[in-house]
Amino acid sequence: MNWREFGGRQVNIARCNGRLISEKEISARLKESALRHVNLEDDPMRRKAAVLVPLLCVDGDWRLLFTRRTELVPHHKGQVSFPGGAFEDGDGNLVQTALRESCEEIGLRPKDVRILGELKGMPSVSNYMITPIVGRITKPFEIKLSPYEVSRVFTIPLAWLADESHREIRPYHAGDGRAFEVIYYDMYDGEVLWGATARMTVLFLQLLGLTR
Repeated sequence: MNWREFGGRQVNIARCNGRLISEKEISARLKESALRHVNLEDDPMRRKAAVLVPLLCVDGDWRLLFTRRTELVPHHKGQVSFPGGAFEDGDGNLVQTALRESCEEIGLRPKDVRILGELKGMPSVSNYMITPIVGRITKPFEIKLSPYEVSRVFTIPLAWLADESHREIRPYHAGDGRAFEVIYYDMYDGEVLWGATARMTVLFLQLLGLTR
């Protein structure tokens, strides 16, 4: 499988719902947001983790790349997610965590990603504090799935994700008795996006002014 299946034309400005959004604007909004929020990545009660929110352009439209986890992993079996994982001492920082994990999980090399910024950290039900790192995929790459961690890679257009009719809030009851309100997206290409990954996605869209 090759990234060229998703398209190959690299531009720095693309559409979403008819609006042209540049890579420069996305980066500026991320930096502006970072000045307003205090990142909670150092919460001593939670283990640090990071995911890459991979942005790419297909036929002049922005898309996000997602993975589906296998049934073999210890947490979030079979769920749609962004590539990423727990911080390791050798990483140095959470950007390196996101890039290392993306390379291990789907074969995306760090040199083929341009980091645009990060979203505020958010807790997960598995007791991680996850920092989403937004990065632009800069060139085609050969997808190499980790057979233990990832069963599939696919993309969803930002325009589809920004359409509020495609998502709703549902109750979710964790195994330890805790209850949450969770964002669920309608099925897209056979995949259901929900939970922490859906929250990160909506946060990114709100940052760009594409949804409420």
